Amino acid sequence: MRILLHICCGPCLIYPLKQLRAKGFTVEGFFYNPNIHPPAEYSRRKEALQYLIKTLDTPMSYPEYKPLDFFSAIKSNKNKPQRCSVCWYLRLKRTAKEAKDRGFNFFSSTLLVSPYQDQEILKGIGRAVSEEERINFYYEDFRVGFRAAHAQAKAMGIYCQNYCGCIYSKQERCKKLQRH
Repeated sequence: MRILLHICCGPCLIYPLKQLRAKGFTVEGFFYNPNIHPPAEYSRRKEALQYLIKTLDTPMSYPEYKPLDFFSAIKSNKNKPQRCSVCWYLRLKRTAKEAKDRGFNFFSSTLLVSPYQDQEILKGIGRAVSEEERINFYYEDFRVGFRAAHAQAKAMGIYCQNYCGCIYSKQERCKKLQRH
């Protein structure tokens, strides 16, 4: 069984990859994240993933970085949770299309490992996209492995970001830090 796994960042890949392989999946990664801002942050996350991939022996695809895809999709939905739902849909839809076009059996996302993402909304989006694209969405709540995977990434010297990725999540993070 082949699965195309949308990857948001290197640290979030560690646990889902291990779990999927243990279940017999042949995994290929797909780093599609037009939401990440600024471009230097995108490059930093991509480089961290490329470094990690060398140790995990996992094939990867890196579609062109097009931040305008993100801004066009969210339009005026700059606030949570609407912004996040639109962003997740954008990334899962592109992953599903790629998986279908390349003959994969399933698609999924490392977003499912984060305790900061809404699992029910992600699951619903994954299922909707699955129906739209006619390809299987693999859902598993990977959150149990989040902390250990991030600790492993830090021990390996892999960059661990401190915000989701978009300019709006970065601004929210800065405001939160200013209050404390």
